[in-house]
Amino acid sequence: MRHPRLTAALAVAAVAALAGPAAAGTPGPGTPGPEPAVQSPEPEIGAPARDPDVRVERGTSKGTGDLTPIAGTDRLVAPLGVDPACPAKLKIGMRSDAKEPRYADLSIEVDQPLTASRLMLSSYLPPGYELGAKLMVAVPPTTPKGEYGLRLKAGEKELAVPISVVDVGELDNGGNLAFRRPVTASSQHTNANYPACSVVDGDPSSNGWAGGNGWNDATTSEWPDTIDVALGEPQQISRVDLYTMDTERYPASSAGVRDWDVQVRVNGQWSTVAQVRGNTAGMVRSDFTSVTTDAIRISVLASNGANDYSRIMEIEAYP
Repeated sequence: MRHPRLTAALAVAAVAALAGPAAAGTPGPGTPGPEPAVQSPEPEIGAPARDPDVRVERGTSKGTGDLTPIAGTDRLVAPLGVDPACPAKLKIGMRSDAKEPRYADLSIEVDQPLTASRLMLSSYLPPGYELGAKLMVAVPPTTPKGEYGLRLKAGEKELAVPISVVDVGELDNGGNLAFRRPVTASSQHTNANYPACSVVDGDPSSNGWAGGNGWNDATTSEWPDTIDVALGEPQQISRVDLYTMDTERYPASSAGVRDWDVQVRVNGQWSTVAQVRGNTAGMVRSDFTSVTTDAIRISVLASNGANDYSRIMEIEAYP
């Protein structure tokens, strides 16, 4: 008969193998079972892309034997006209309420012409455990506006998530005029997934670095690096917030941008409305006299640390 602790260890090993690098973990000292949450370490700056959001977490099994699909939202809003490198995204996964460990599959279906970044999510789940991942939903530019569907199926259960396809101008931007607007950068690092469009996706955190969240330019120690956000039509703005790389391992003081100008475009000409020098913080708010402009630009002049790239997580613009 297999020892209970050996069974728990094998369960964790199977989860790590099937869920990928983001599910790797080891039991802590004196812990009879697997750790309650297993996550990947922060990736190296410049490391190849990976999926940072696949994870396994311990929960409490209800003992029903059910496998339940889960989603991080009850409705997804997907805008038209955004860069294909930054599709709409949501959290999906499944929870096992079985009494024993089991292999589990989650199938994913989405109405055409929309496409999903994955069609299946599989793992070995101990009782009560949840497997989660990021799902990206791409909207081809010729997609008609309207309502579409996403279906998550696990075991005998199905979860439907409606998808509303809308124009960018119809999004609830919370007052942030840069949200989901077109972005152009002077360069983009090609060794990993650092799309410029991610600086307007609404996620200012440094989570997901090298996995699609955050821009890294391609020219080390060469300045300026520029990143522009087109506002669609002339807008009055008086404030720009910038979020740079800032984590425990890579704080802004050693990996974030240090010096930059905030510029606006008026009648086709760029002018500087704010300057930041000597920054070591993860977020900086720049206020200036209100101006009517159709685009904003961040012109980075220097970064902190020896490996001097421009690393920006989010740019926000407000009236």
